[in-house]
Formats: sequence, C-alpha cells, structure tokens
Amino acid sequence: MRRAAAAVLLLALAGCADLSYYLQSARGHLALMQAARPVQDWIDDPSTPQDLRRQLLLAQRMRVFAVQRLHLPDNASYHRYADLHRRAAVWNTVAAPPYSLELKTWCFPFAGCIGYRGYYDEADAQALAAQLRGEGLEAAVYGVPAYSTLGWMNWLGGDPLLNTFIRQPEGELARMLFHELAHQVVYVQDDTRFNESYATAVERLGAQAWLRDEAGEAARAEYARFDARRRELRMLMLDTRRELEAVYADAANPVPMAERKAQALQRFHAAYAVLKRERWHGDAGYDAYIARANNAIFGVQAAYDGWVPAFEALFEREGRDWARFHAAVAALAARPRAERDAALARLGG
Repeated sequence: MRRAAAAVLLLALAGCADLSYYLQSARGHLALMQAARPVQDWIDDPSTPQDLRRQLLLAQRMRVFAVQRLHLPDNASYHRYADLHRRAAVWNTVAAPPYSLELKTWCFPFAGCIGYRGYYDEADAQALAAQLRGEGLEAAVYGVPAYSTLGWMNWLGGDPLLNTFIRQPEGELARMLFHELAHQVVYVQDDTRFNESYATAVERLGAQAWLRDEAGEAARAEYARFDARRRELRMLMLDTRRELEAVYADAANPVPMAERKAQALQRFHAAYAVLKRERWHGDAGYDAYIARANNAIFGVQAAYDGWVPAFEALFEREGRDWARFHAAVAALAARPRAERDAALARLGG
C-alpha cells in the first residue's frame, strides 16, 4: 500500500512540469527501492559473497557511529541494501555558459532549484547534454554512486546502501554515508552550494573521526594516500577556477576572452600532468575527469567545495560539538541568502 501511495505521489508530481522526466524519476526510484532488502537478510544469506557481507557489517557500524558520535539522523536510511547491476545510481547532467562558471539550474518540487538534472539511464543524461551543447552551453555528464531523498522516503524504507558504493575503501565508505545523511539534517531550497558544502564538511570531519577512533592503521594509511591526491587536485582546480573567473570578469581586456580562456585551460592541463608525474607516480585515475573538465565541471566543483572552509571554521567555533554545529548550520539556513552568504564569508569561505 505504501509503495502504491509513493507511486501516486511521484506521478502527481509528474504533472507539475516535464512529464517524461518525472516519470523516469518515479520509475527509477521505485525500482531502486523495490530492489532493496534488509541488510540482515543479506548478511544471513549463505550466497552473499564474503567481501559484501564484510562491507555491510562495516556500514552498519558506521551507521551507529553516525548517530551516536556525529548526531546524524537515526532513521530507516542505510539499513537496507540493493544491487542495481549498474555502475552508478544516477547520472547527472550539468551545464554552464561558455564564459561563466554559473551552473544552469532546474527546479523541482521539494528540492527547489539545483544545478544538475539526474537520470537513471546514462543515455538520457547524455542526450540532454548533447541538446544543451546545441544551445551553446558547455555540458558534462557524471555518474553518481549515491543520492539522498532528504528523508522524504524514510517511511518507505529510507535510502538504501547500494552496490555502486558499498565496496569502497573504508574511509571512502564512511565519507559517502556521512555526506548523504547530512542532507537529511539541513537542506536549503535553491542553494546547491550551501547544501553540498555543508555535507562535504560533514563527510570530511566525520571520516576523520571514524578513521581516528574506529579504523585500523591500514585503513587510515589507505585513506591518507587517496585523500592527499584528492586535495591536491582540488587545489589545482580551485586555482584554475579563480583564473577562469578573472578571465570572464575582464571583458575590457584587449586579448580575446576565448584566447585567455584557452591559455588558462592549457596551464591547468600542464599542471595536472606535472602533478601526476611528480607527485602521483603516473597514477592515471583522474585522467578521464580532467579530459572532460569544462565550465560545467568547474562549476560543480565550486558547489561542493565553495563554503567548506567556512563550515569547518564553524565546527571549530562551536567547540567541535556536533549537536551545536548542526544547530548553528540550521540557524544559518533560516536566514536570507544574502545574510547567509555574508556570514559564511566572514567565517572563511
């Protein structure tokens, strides 16, 4: 009965705008929910692979830690598991103008206006990207291993663990769970940068606490290697973002903007090559991501990273007390956007 009610709700939302888009959203999410079974069923099933059983048990420990230590929601989410038999939960399409890092937004019921459009079929996401390129925008598509329903579907079983991320290394698994649960604590309509930066701060701080207090030395070392490379790449992308923003803001420069943009991107690719060769010993794990980097990709990175230093500073200001930190974030979220942004800027955004 509840599944039928959810279907009715989602189909009713479909009448609000693009019918085909909302129908694929409804079908995709309901299929995901129907594929999920309680974690304990998977653990007790003798046919469950040992590595999967081990990761499911680990995820349940992380779930308890999230509630008891990080003051994240104690609800139905992540107590079930689903194998989707694909490499991503959804694929997001993002787009930006050729001389701006401002993401195109789409508006949805409940979630408000956000800087991406998600599809359960990669071909649909790629088709939209092609359409947007035809309109003169720079577009990109990327796979998303997990997403949050913001607590709206907890009565239906909550967000499940998925095959798309369950086998991640320990630190990465913790990071992802804490990020998605944070979206159920505070979520502001029409402010992707606030929402994603807050969740990213929670994931970083929470993963640090997990690795320090609950993980073994091997897991800590593995995460340290991976995270060091991720941080170096983020710094390179931040530097390039700032350079591109300066290019796009300087319309009076006699050198054509297209030429200055191309030079900035050439420097970006050259710096990445040096980083890979001299710091990462030739590791090519980020090559595909770098190859498709454009205004849309830099815009997405800004949404996830933009206010993270400010939220980390707020955590310190609140005495590293998680309950106080979440309450302070909620108080910020209740303020008008201009005031919210000014307060975050003062904190160190």
